[in-house]
Amino acid sequence: MFVLPIKINSIVMMTLTKAEERIMQILWDIKKGFIKNIQDEFPDPKPPYNTVSTIVRVLVKKDIVSFNQYGNTYEYYPLISKDEYSKNQMNSLVSNYFNGSFKKVVNFFSESKNLDVNEVDEVMKMLEEIKQKKKSE
Repeated sequence: MFVLPIKINSIVMMTLTKAEERIMQILWDIKKGFIKNIQDEFPDPKPPYNTVSTIVRVLVKKDIVSFNQYGNTYEYYPLISKDEYSKNQMNSLVSNYFNGSFKKVVNFFSESKNLDVNEVDEVMKMLEEIKQKKKSE
């Protein structure tokens, strides 16, 4: 799989595999933990300890996860927030699939999803708030 580095706030981030993303979801939830803590968060059947350990070591190499060492034991924690990663993924999605156009994103979702009137009203309200904020800047 070809992975492009993306720079955000001086942190170079990679697009994560599904397995890496699942580990990150767990680390974001538990804040920090040992491999056994991460493994315990998976539903049954849990992945093997060595599999979780290998994926976490890859995340460390990518500078997305770091650790505190206690003797021969390592406690891992995320170096990026879930919010930072989410923003990166959304920006990448909009850039790569919608030519950077928010208008195209809105059009895509309005045409491909049956939005109910309440959802449309909520989106319109949010957009109006954004508009007012932009005007006051």
